[in-house]
Amino acid sequence: MIYSMSEYLHHHKEFLVWLGAFSALTFVGSLILIPILCVRMGEDYFMPHRDQDQTLAGRHPIIRWTGLILKNVVGILLVAAGFTMLFLPGQGLLTIVIGIMMLNFPGKRRLELWMIRLPGVLRVINALRARAKHGPLQLPEAR
Repeated sequence: MIYSMSEYLHHHKEFLVWLGAFSALTFVGSLILIPILCVRMGEDYFMPHRDQDQTLAGRHPIIRWTGLILKNVVGILLVAAGFTMLFLPGQGLLTIVIGIMMLNFPGKRRLELWMIRLPGVLRVINALRARAKHGPLQLPEAR
């Protein structure tokens, strides 16, 4: 059965309303959350000497594992939201970068460095940091 566009839209009104609400929510959320996370990141976050998981070190194992799981769930949600923002309004690439930074997986470091070196990404992050009177991110030499 072939639908015309108006028939399709008529039959899927609820889905379109939810998609519009999700788009608006992710757009506003990214406008608020992404600049905060970019500014709070340490200047040396990408440097090789930096231990990435020092926040939960020394905590009780239940707190450490709960925090690790929550951090990864939020990272997955940010990557998914960033991917949708590539097609909907929002800061897709920056949201994906922040989401990946929250995840734990093998090869994460190489992927982060590749993404942060994409044209415009580092420039935008450093502009946000400069506006908040924070220094630019330091990157290791490219290999």
